[in-house]
Amino acid sequence: MQLFYKSTRNDSERVTASQAILQGLAPDGGLYMPETIPALDIDMDVLAKMDYQEMAYEVMKLFLTDFTEEELKECIGSAYDSKFDTEEIAPLVDADHAYYLELFHGATIAFKDMALSILPYLMTTAAKKNHVKNDIVILTATSGDTGKAAMAGFADVPGTKIIVFYPKNGVSPIQERQMVTQRGENTFVVGIHGNFDQAQTGVKQMFGDEALAARLDAAGYQFSSANSINIGRLVPQIVYYVYAYAKLYENGAISKGEKINVVVPTGNFGNILAAYIAKNMGLPVDKLICASNENKVLFDFFRTGVYDKNREFVLTSSPSMDILISSNLERLIYRIAGNDAKKNARLMEQLVQEGKYEVTDDMRARLTDFYGNYATEEETAETIRDLYDKTGYVIDTHTAVASCVYQNYVKETGDQTKSVIASTASPFKFTRSVMNAIDTKYDAMTDFELVDELSRIANVAVPQAIEDIRSAQVRHETECEVEEMPQVVEKFLGI
Repeated sequence: MQLFYKSTRNDSERVTASQAILQGLAPDGGLYMPETIPALDIDMDVLAKMDYQEMAYEVMKLFLTDFTEEELKECIGSAYDSKFDTEEIAPLVDADHAYYLELFHGATIAFKDMALSILPYLMTTAAKKNHVKNDIVILTATSGDTGKAAMAGFADVPGTKIIVFYPKNGVSPIQERQMVTQRGENTFVVGIHGNFDQAQTGVKQMFGDEALAARLDAAGYQFSSANSINIGRLVPQIVYYVYAYAKLYENGAISKGEKINVVVPTGNFGNILAAYIAKNMGLPVDKLICASNENKVLFDFFRTGVYDKNREFVLTSSPSMDILISSNLERLIYRIAGNDAKKNARLMEQLVQEGKYEVTDDMRARLTDFYGNYATEEETAETIRDLYDKTGYVIDTHTAVASCVYQNYVKETGDQTKSVIASTASPFKFTRSVMNAIDTKYDAMTDFELVDELSRIANVAVPQAIEDIRSAQVRHETECEVEEMPQVVEKFLGI
């Protein structure tokens, strides 16, 4: 059966999955959502025997219904291959009464690889299906990880260009070096003098600029997105929650149908939204535990029903979560509004005009799946140190936020349900913060000395992604003010 998608702000137009992937953002500024969430209709005994690629097909075929079996399997096979450094793609590690789902074994050692390895294949397939003649320009804002993962995926892909904006002083040194050394004649990286929210807002404004779209079209280009606002980013993320559950069942850690909790460190809300969709497909998930850092706009939302971005922006040691406008939350708001696009559009307009909105009591009643909390910088460091001291297992700062919030949840509720923590980045991506958390004596070391020391104390090989940038040439040095973003794009495209 064909599954269509509608904008969260206007339900009069239906598009296919491939059309939604190509557009990225709906013309009215809304995000695409499937008209219905399909049921996961395969028995868990069958799923448990599948490898990652087989399971990806069984999940993704339910959402991407206008892709043929051959097309989708080719996309999956091209994405989840030897670029991942482990055969399981997303291994589970049992450490201190929780299961850490390691989502960082791809080319850029962050969870964004899980979706951005396949998005270029989905997008180029979608372009062929829809007879697109223009080159696709991927326009993306990043808080540190999406940018590198997207560029690694799209580098030198025929018929595409990719432009990434990141906050110049808002990412880790390793994250920045990964981006500015990116190869590929079709890649372009720009550091903005502002924060991630400003970068993301600037990108969204360019998507909605009709005059700019006309100039692009005349030059043979059209925009699309690699951010999690693109449904082609969101659907692949559903897979690893199904995979985690199936592997826990296969390993005897849980019984068939036993519910688990899922803990996700989140800023833009895409990763935890994928877990929510998996639950709505029928995956036995109980609580969705939303972990924030000191930019705790989501914690406050779940506590009060008020989403308010009018607050100080905090730069933390978990920079990929330094976000005050959680774009993907709009998809949840649309859902708890009963798929009422008009009601959602009014709330999003309030967010633009006043910087905040409040959901109704009826909508709040539909948020019982979620528990929100946050970790301070001190608690994040303490969690890294404690887990290492207890087990020898080293986690990054974002995963530590989730681990800390999980521990607080258990203390607060007494809930002993087995839990999966989304481990969203390798500790090698945030070596200074991680090593300082373990012992401040490491602060005197250089970034790459820290890499080698982390490898030694964790007994883990240095990832290839880090080895590759030790001596890599810096290729991207462009910086700009926030308001200059459109001009920078036109200059790069030669318009």
